[in-house]
Amino acid sequence: MSALRVGVLAYPGCFASEVFGVPDLLTMATHVAGPDHAGYEVSIISPRRRVTASGGAALAVSPLREVDVLVVPGFELVPGLDMDARLALLAPEIAAIRSHTAAGNAVVSICVGAFLLAEAGLLDRRRATTSWLFADELARRCPDADVRPDHLVVTDEGVTTTAAFSAMYDFALELIRRHSGADVARTTARVALVDDARSSQTPYVDARLLPRPGNEFSHRVMRRLDQTLAARYDLTALSDTFNVSTRTLLRRFADETGQSPLEYLQSSRVRRARHLLETTDRTVAGISTAVGYQDSATFAALFAKHTGRRPRDYRATFRRTAT
Repeated sequence: MSALRVGVLAYPGCFASEVFGVPDLLTMATHVAGPDHAGYEVSIISPRRRVTASGGAALAVSPLREVDVLVVPGFELVPGLDMDARLALLAPEIAAIRSHTAAGNAVVSICVGAFLLAEAGLLDRRRATTSWLFADELARRCPDADVRPDHLVVTDEGVTTTAAFSAMYDFALELIRRHSGADVARTTARVALVDDARSSQTPYVDARLLPRPGNEFSHRVMRRLDQTLAARYDLTALSDTFNVSTRTLLRRFADETGQSPLEYLQSSRVRRARHLLETTDRTVAGISTAVGYQDSATFAALFAKHTGRRPRDYRATFRRTAT
């Protein structure tokens, strides 16, 4: 087996950490596999002669060349950024991505590098992911893509997209698994202290950072539901509180938020349970009751549906220790 050629596409303002993350893990895998393994031929390439990454780091780059896998790192994406203007400045890189895939080679984006793939037209009619924080924006910009905000890594017909930052290691481990074998990937993960068992970014979602949908009516309903989190859900009583029929409440809330009041309440209960699991020593049964579920099994099933983990597993991973 020959060495796998991996090229990282560097461009102005890209995250330097995402330029070097995959190559560094591949280097570790090469050492783990030993000298008899073909390994990886890694290069940092660009259509430009000079590239300055975010934070001002100057990157040494090589000219574009044919590679088996092209890695597209992410960039600093902040609220209010003119995405059209930002992507317009990266026309040479987007052209390089198109040329690479037209030759039948694989491409992977890290985090919001997915927006470059979308601009290149590669996500149309494909499944994709990105950082949970920007998944809705990607879906708006690329309506023909099937955006999966809960996934860490999505591959669809040679086009791979990943969740934020550390998900580049999940991709790299999968690449190592395919090229070097499961044993090498498993050992590399242990050496690098990378969790190779996670499968979803849902446990990391912080709803406080997401735009809150709806307007004044739905916000009032949300506040009421949040204030009565532990109480039994009673749609009739909720409707009476706002002097509307149950049918009107359901319709208006769905029109404004895209979900039902019960779906919002379930998400809010899970959010509160996550906080209690992270910050207190209360039992799972006690937390279940505190967020409105008398049956711990029902609560655990709902929690796992929303986060991908059972409550005890979630606490073991995300428990905040005192300092």
